[in-house]
Amino acid sequence: MQYTTLGRTGLRVSIAGLGTGGFSRMGLKSGKTEEESARLVLDAVELGVNFIDTAPPYGTEGVVGKALKQIPRDSVVVATKAFIHRNNEWSSPERVVASLDNSLRLLGTDYVDVFNLHGIEEYEYDYALNTIAPALLKEKEKGKIRHIGLTENPIVDFTNATLKRAVHDPVWEVFMVGFHMMHQGARRDVFPITQQKGIGTLIMFAVRSIFADPPRVAREMKELAQKGLVEKWLGETDDPLGFLVHDGGAASMIDAAYRFVRHEPGVDVVLFGTGDAAHLRTNIASLLKPPLPEADRAKLSALFGRLEGIGLDGHQGRTR
Repeated sequence: MQYTTLGRTGLRVSIAGLGTGGFSRMGLKSGKTEEESARLVLDAVELGVNFIDTAPPYGTEGVVGKALKQIPRDSVVVATKAFIHRNNEWSSPERVVASLDNSLRLLGTDYVDVFNLHGIEEYEYDYALNTIAPALLKEKEKGKIRHIGLTENPIVDFTNATLKRAVHDPVWEVFMVGFHMMHQGARRDVFPITQQKGIGTLIMFAVRSIFADPPRVAREMKELAQKGLVEKWLGETDDPLGFLVHDGGAASMIDAAYRFVRHEPGVDVVLFGTGDAAHLRTNIASLLKPPLPEADRAKLSALFGRLEGIGLDGHQGRTR
């Protein structure tokens, strides 16, 4: 495993981070028991993964808690989250703190290393900063939170609007950012400033959703080419990213997707989900490989660098 420091938090973290949500939710969605899913968490830890991300809506905090009972607490970095606005209802500071306390109960720990506000959209940001953050700072003083962060919602926020505001407020020590081969805006909008200010970055959507479904890539390329958003030839082939797979290059499109994100300057931890031990090992292996050939990286930037919002939830994106 390879490790890095998560911004100014000082936390030493694996470059591969285990996300416990996503399609599989550690296998719970496909019928695994909590004990079986907890075994997957332990498998990841045995492979050197020490960053584990969860959240109440995932239904996996209890799974992580079962795993934590079997390892030293300080051997892993645990992150969880809380919503501040859902179903047209704003959460009070007391409700967010209650969410934190329930997460701690389920995780079986008395602190979380990173507590993120979940999927903050731009219209929610002032409330997050002015109403919720002061309450979190109090919990941090009590030792229940080590570091405070927030996650963007790239499904609706194509332009990193929330994070472009949040970089100016020192309360946030960690960001979760949407970034992948066809959604590269964070290279311009986020990473230069997070590197300058020491804000740690957790990357989501490296593969999910579009690259987990290869036929979807071809379908979306055809539509994007018809709109003039990508070069015409990309819409005329069933394997538009096939140029990435070659001797000396990537082994597969998914391998390319992980390696592209992993070696982007400004990226600390690349999150991935899994419900299967073999899949776990394959993902980690990709993240530990060298960067893609420079010619391939340059081609991805030239072809897709201006796209935004592609492949995050099935909607068609646009260009800048």
